[in-house]
Amino acid sequence: MTTTPEGVSLGMPRLPAPDYPADVRARLEADAREIIARYPDSRSALLPLLHLVQSQEGHVTRTGQRFCAEVLGLTTAEVAAVATFYSMYRRKPSGDYQVGVCTNTLCAVMGGDAIFEALQDHLGVGNGETTGDGKVTLEHIECNAACDFAPVVMVNWEFFDNQTVDSAKRLVDDLRAGSDVEPTRGARLCTFKETARILAGFPDEREGAVEGGGSAGHASLVGLRLAKGESAPARVVHPRGGGAPQNQRPAEHPSSHDAPQDTSASDPSHPAGPVAEEGE
Repeated sequence: MTTTPEGVSLGMPRLPAPDYPADVRARLEADAREIIARYPDSRSALLPLLHLVQSQEGHVTRTGQRFCAEVLGLTTAEVAAVATFYSMYRRKPSGDYQVGVCTNTLCAVMGGDAIFEALQDHLGVGNGETTGDGKVTLEHIECNAACDFAPVVMVNWEFFDNQTVDSAKRLVDDLRAGSDVEPTRGARLCTFKETARILAGFPDEREGAVEGGGSAGHASLVGLRLAKGESAPARVVHPRGGGAPQNQRPAEHPSSHDAPQDTSASDPSHPAGPVAEEGE
């Protein structure tokens, strides 16, 4: 045991990670050669290789990092730096189903925060934790680019749209019970390990998976058409200062003085600007 001059014990140095069993190592090496061959620079294959080793044990172990380093000619420190940077690489054992609740702005205000809190209570786990049966890992995640369908829950990166607290509870209960669960759109579910292998770049062999692609919502598609230069349908609007048509009352809006904050914009008793006249 090593001790610093300040008397702090550093403990025993960490032993090197063990290797995979010979048969597992041979299979992963064959897959790794196929992945590496896709890139002109072998180190560019690190990201899919990390998905590959994640598909073996459900998370990126020290053994997996050692394997990636050896086949790519990198140091384990270089591999660890990447594996710990991206959130899709798990660094501890996780469940068969990664249940991610979007808590970014729109999903949050539409109910995502309530769903996440309810699932924590329902499953008895915190953020990033796994149920005792090893079925479900719960986490809050950032925007899934599905704001049209907020609030959104994802299971192994497949969409479950327009969720409520009750529907989300039923979803995780069905996952734990082994019931057949169908995403709102996209391919049918597979385990997290199977998902990791697909993300490594290997074909999705599930029947109908390729044909079961998802789709954007109406609002997103309208925005896409506008971005492509397509004109939107004409709308009739009243000219500025023209007033409303005859016999039609103008829309009423709350006064800015109804705002709760004490500012010059909402409270005449708190004026803003210089007190002295201009030029004084």
